[in-house]
Amino acid sequence: MTEEIRGPRDYGDQDTRDLQDILKIEGLVDTGGEAKFRIQNGEVRLNGEVETRRRRKVRCGDIIEIYDERIEVNW
Repeated sequence: MTEEIRGPRDYGDQDTRDLQDILKIEGLVDTGGEAKFRIQNGEVRLNGEVETRRRRKVRCGDIIEIYDERIEVNW
């Protein structure tokens, strides 16, 4: 039986990414578990509103706020 080893997630030409992935990519959290915890506890704001959905789709230009940090998503 062969296991497939998967590397970093390839988004290709997609124009959205999951909120939890953006938090990890930007280095705002250390792990996916921490991203889940922070989002579900209402500690993350997306475009000025509390967001509790981990898989909420984020687009270029969206604003994420966490820990008194504010970033504009750009890739």
